[in-house]
Amino acid sequence: MSADQPAAAPPAGGGGHQYTQELSRSLTLRGNVLITLSSVTPASSVFIIIPAVLAAVGGASFIAFVAAAIVGIFMAFCYGELSSAFPIAGGEYSFAARVLGKGTGFALFLMNTLSLILIIGVIALGTGQYLSAAVSGTNSKWVGVGVIVACAVVAVLNIKTNAWVTGTFLVLEMAALVVLTVLGFIHVSRPVSTLFHAQAAGSNGVLTSVGLGLVAAQTATAIFAYNGYGAAVYFSEETRNAARHIARAIMWSLAITVAAELIPMTAVLLGAPSLGKLISNPAPMEYFVTARGGSTLNTIVSLAIALAIINATVAITLQAGRTLYSSARDRAYPGPVSKTLGYVHPKLQTPVVATLVVGGAAAVVASIVPIGSLITATGATLVALYVIVALSAIVGRRNGTTAHARYKMPWWPLAPVAVILTLGYVTYQLWKGNPWQVIIAAGALAVGYLYYYAYLYPRRETRWTMPSAPHDEHAVDEPGGILMGPALEIHPVGGHETEK
Repeated sequence: MSADQPAAAPPAGGGGHQYTQELSRSLTLRGNVLITLSSVTPASSVFIIIPAVLAAVGGASFIAFVAAAIVGIFMAFCYGELSSAFPIAGGEYSFAARVLGKGTGFALFLMNTLSLILIIGVIALGTGQYLSAAVSGTNSKWVGVGVIVACAVVAVLNIKTNAWVTGTFLVLEMAALVVLTVLGFIHVSRPVSTLFHAQAAGSNGVLTSVGLGLVAAQTATAIFAYNGYGAAVYFSEETRNAARHIARAIMWSLAITVAAELIPMTAVLLGAPSLGKLISNPAPMEYFVTARGGSTLNTIVSLAIALAIINATVAITLQAGRTLYSSARDRAYPGPVSKTLGYVHPKLQTPVVATLVVGGAAAVVASIVPIGSLITATGATLVALYVIVALSAIVGRRNGTTAHARYKMPWWPLAPVAVILTLGYVTYQLWKGNPWQVIIAAGALAVGYLYYYAYLYPRRETRWTMPSAPHDEHAVDEPGGILMGPALEIHPVGGHETEK
C-alpha cells in the first residue's frame, strides 16, 4: 500500500479486523441529538458569534446565514453518507483516512483537534460577558478558564449521564431564544428589505453600505455558527444501531440548529429599536433584550446564555476527547503516550485521560489568547474540514470505500460539488480579508502531513492501521440494521424515507 493509499472498504457487516467496543453503547437517537445540539449550542452562536456578523454586514447577516444553511444541508448529506459508512469515534479523520488516504487522515485529525480546542476557548470565554449582567466585576477570561476545567471534569462521566445534563441545559438555552424571537416579532420596526441590505456602522455611528464580497466572507463565520451537527458521528460508538441512526441524528441536528439561530436573528434585526445602535453595540443582544424587555429580563436571559455556554463546553469537550482517544487507539503516538491517551475507565466507559488533556489544553489557550484571535484561527480550519469531507464523499463513491453505507445522499453528486465550489469562493474572500485564517489552516495540515511521513509512515505496519468500526450488538434489533436489510436513503426536503 502506498503512503497515502485509501484503506480497503470495510465490509457492511463489520467483519474483519475491528476495533474493540470499549465505550458505553447506551445512547438512543434522541440522546445523540441532545449532545450534538449542545455541541452546536445555538444560543451561544446567537449571543457570541452572530454579533460579529451583525457588526460587519448588518441586516445582510440574514443572507450570510441563509447561504450557510444551504451549505449546511449539502454538508449534512456528505456527513450522513460517510458517517453511516464509518460510524467511528474519530469523526472526520476516520472518513478521510479510509477514503483519501492515511496521510490526509492524520493531517485532518491534527487540524481538527486544534480547531476543537480553540472552539472550546471561544465558547467558554463568552461566559463572563453574560455572567457580568448578573454579577458585577466578573472577569471573563478567568471565568472562562474555570468553566473549561469544570466542564472537563463533567465530561468524563458516563455518556448517558452527559446526555441528560446537556439535554436539561439545552431546554434553558432554547427558552432564551424563544424570548428573543417573541420580543422581536411583536416589536417589528423596519421592513423585510432590511435583511437584504449590507451595512456597517461608521466611526460617527452612521450606517454605511458595504459590498456583497464582505457578506460572502461572513458566510464562513455563519458556517462556524451552525457547525456541530456533524458531531453526531463522534458519539457513534456510543449510539445504538449507529450505522442506521447517525444520518438521522445529523439531519435533525442541522434542521433544529438553523431554525434556532436564523429565526431569532431575523426577529432581532426587524424588531430592534435602532438598527444603528444594534450593529454598533459591542453586546447587541443584551442591548436588544434590555431595550425591549427591561434589565431584569436581560439578567435572566444572560444567566440562561451562561448556562448554554457551559453546556456547549461540556459537549465539545466530549467530542474533542473522543477524537483524541480515537487517534491514540489508532496508535498515532509512541507506545506509552498512545496507551495513556487511549485509556477507557472500566466503570464510566469514557476516555478519561484524553478528555482531561483536551480540557487542560483548552484552559491554557483560553488563558493566554484573546477571543478575537481564537475566532480568526478557527475560521478557515472549518472551511478546510468541510472541503475534505466533501472530497471524501466524492472519492468514496468513486473508489467504492463507502459502498456499504446505510445512507445514500440524494441528488448525487450535487451536494459535495456545490460545497467545494461555494467554499472555494469563501476561501478566496477570507484570503482577501484576513489571509492568516487560511495560513493557519494550511499550516496545521502541513504539520500533520509532516508528522505522518516522518513518524507514522515508516511504522505503517503497526500504526495508523484503520480497522473497521466496532461490532454494534444493537444493529440486529431492527429490520434494516447494519447487519441486514437494504440501504437507507433520506430525503429531507420531501420529509420521507425510502429503502432500496
